Amino acid sequence: MHAFHLLEYVTGLRVASLNAVLRTVVAGRKVDDDCSAMLRLDNGAEGVLMASQIATGEGNGLRLRVYGENGSIDWRQEDPNYLHVKWADGPEEIRHAAGGYLSADARAVTRLPGGHPEGYIEAFAVLYREFADALDAWRQGAAKPMPPTLPGIEAAVRGMRFIERGIESSRKGNWLEF
Repeated sequence: MHAFHLLEYVTGLRVASLNAVLRTVVAGRKVDDDCSAMLRLDNGAEGVLMASQIATGEGNGLRLRVYGENGSIDWRQEDPNYLHVKWADGPEEIRHAAGGYLSADARAVTRLPGGHPEGYIEAFAVLYREFADALDAWRQGAAKPMPPTLPGIEAAVRGMRFIERGIESSRKGNWLEF
């Protein structure tokens, strides 16, 4: 579900349909331990989501790659301070966390100076801080909008729907509308 949320958040697109294959490889497991899903997004783009607990020798391995007409981005959780931007007609760029060229929103969720490893733990700290700030604003009657990095109930419901539709698609062996 994390990769699903990341896909929709980073691209700003929504999954419109999917065709998933879930399987249990390790005997005795009560839940699926290997999944692949082909996705169609609401703008017609297609994608693949793979999640596996049987990829021998791999760490967490969360990776996001988005390909567009003019370029692509590539980010890996195991090397979280670097975003690779690859242009169709130009050299590859490597964007660093805490770079002065980041947007105000990106700088607001950067907690450490450049060159320091930042990632998984800090991401939770940002979410907790933003949730606490939003809760304080609500208690004080302020009409402060939810920060864009803070997922709301809609994201939670979409995540549960993704799991539900993925299970049904795998069981039926075909594409399903989201």
